[in-house]
Amino acid sequence: MSGKRPLVEILYFDGCPNHKPALDLVDRVGRELGIEPQIRLVNVPDQGAAQRLRFLGSPTIRVGGRDVDPYTEERDDYALSCRVFRTVAGIVGQPDERWVRQALIGQSGTGKGR
Repeated sequence: MSGKRPLVEILYFDGCPNHKPALDLVDRVGRELGIEPQIRLVNVPDQGAAQRLRFLGSPTIRVGGRDVDPYTEERDDYALSCRVFRTVAGIVGQPDERWVRQALIGQSGTGKGR
């Protein structure tokens, strides 16, 4: 492994099952890239916290403080909800693997990619 360890935050709320697969996705992509991210699970307990944390639903994956979903810049629908993502595979409960890969590469300083 070369470069720095990117900080990955996985925001979720209790009751939504999608944060565990999000953690698995980050782990798998990190291993494939030879990157060992610092992972921080962030439980969002209520609507007030959702607003403060700019929580777009569970799971929200942020690398270096930025959402991996490139289509979130204009969104402000912060809420305790299960999140869905529009990807090439359709509407799914996890962000596109390519987004996670690009975010990890961009924050790690490795210059690796596929």
